[in-house]
Amino acid sequence: MTPLRFILSAVAMLTLSGVAFAQSDAQKSFDKLKTLAGTWEGRVTTNPPQAEMGDGALTQISLRVTSRGNALVHEMKAVGTPDDPTRYDHPVTMLYLDNDRLLLTHYCDAGNRPRMVARISPDGNTVEFDFLDVAGGMQYGHMHHVVFTVIDANHHTEDWTFIMPGDKPVNAHFDLTRTK
Repeated sequence: MTPLRFILSAVAMLTLSGVAFAQSDAQKSFDKLKTLAGTWEGRVTTNPPQAEMGDGALTQISLRVTSRGNALVHEMKAVGTPDDPTRYDHPVTMLYLDNDRLLLTHYCDAGNRPRMVARISPDGNTVEFDFLDVAGGMQYGHMHHVVFTVIDANHHTEDWTFIMPGDKPVNAHFDLTRTK
């Protein structure tokens, strides 16, 4: 093997190992989030306080692994609210791998579908999603940022940032305990 071929082979291997590392970070984040599969309950607090967004309400969140492990479905609703999408808000969020990225698509009550891309914390217990793009109109606002923090097998928090019309952020913090 000539020195040039050896150098090119080494560069190719280093490049591929970098891609594999990025994929493993996305996969590790996704695997961590899949451990949250189950039903969770907890209070939501909003900042600034927003009664119409459920400030203080007991909320139920369901996470379910689907599609042979390729997607995680996240559904939220106020506890005791009937499953009637014509009268109540029940947003659905899908989390999934796209090559070397972990993505989230939020099917919002505001009538749009923002997508966000994940980054993981050094300890692996926090997965933060940053706004990527949105399909649909934003005249009623849009979800812009999400953070999942795994405390332990039966406790996690979620922090969602919604951008209201006029670029006013509303932060919603969910402190959740596993019920099943």
